[in-house]
Amino acid sequence: MIVVVAGATRGTGRGIAVALGEAGATVYCTGRSTREARSELNRPETIEETAELVTAAGGTGIAVRTDHLDPAQVAELADRVRSEQGRLDVLVNDVWGGDPLWEWDTPVWEHDLAKGLRLLRLAVDTHIITSRHLFPLLVEHEGGLVVEVTDGTKEFNETRYRDNVYYDLAKTSVNRLAFAWSHELRPHGGTAVAVTPGFLRSEAMLDNFGVTEDNWRAAEADPTWMVSETPLYTGRGVAALARDPDRRRWTGGSVTSGDLAAAYGVTDADGSRPQVWRYITEVREKGGEAGWEDYR
Repeated sequence: MIVVVAGATRGTGRGIAVALGEAGATVYCTGRSTREARSELNRPETIEETAELVTAAGGTGIAVRTDHLDPAQVAELADRVRSEQGRLDVLVNDVWGGDPLWEWDTPVWEHDLAKGLRLLRLAVDTHIITSRHLFPLLVEHEGGLVVEVTDGTKEFNETRYRDNVYYDLAKTSVNRLAFAWSHELRPHGGTAVAVTPGFLRSEAMLDNFGVTEDNWRAAEADPTWMVSETPLYTGRGVAALARDPDRRRWTGGSVTSGDLAAAYGVTDADGSRPQVWRYITEVREKGGEAGWEDYR
């Protein structure tokens, strides 16, 4: 299995790359943060580390520095995959990088315009540019898979305003991209699915709460945190999806990490199956806080 994970530096992208490594895949891990230079996020995670984790998990990790807003760099990535592998089986569009750019509960007339438009470029334009240059290779062999990573399913986001217009548009748009790709890939036997993780114990989130993966339960956070998940959880669901010969039944859909876990019987690193989106809709939005134990 030949895979490109666009945005594999950290978080969900890294989790998906590693899980595909567990499945024995060759994974091109792309992003802007390398051991030589960091992106503007200025975090320590690098694409080289992700590639090494992929290889340690049983696959072959290949780090390729790529700015997915630069069409020329993405075209070079596509040429390299073609030259080295001759095909592409799975494309994961996980580029984000917008965390420093959005302001919670801020109306459009108060939100910084330049930051908001930059967020949309990072969240949406990158996915389109990447698809433009990698789809030609993906469709050369029938049955390719595209995974669009977002926050919130189509159903969830349709009836809830996601904090500000830029974030709302970004996450709604990525769900729609999966729907669009499902139509464009259909003549080639391809599948496109939007996948959302739950409350993610990413590197940045653990740092935010001042904990590590070993003591994450000690964080001073609301009960939803107790239904959080590691990036590997989404990753294992995506890896199972990629190995499913009947995966076209999912095409055009928008699913959670918990949906994939339930369908394929995969678990998080600790053996649990968190269902945070169910907890949010069935407990938190109704004013409750207890009972989170039933959702892990």
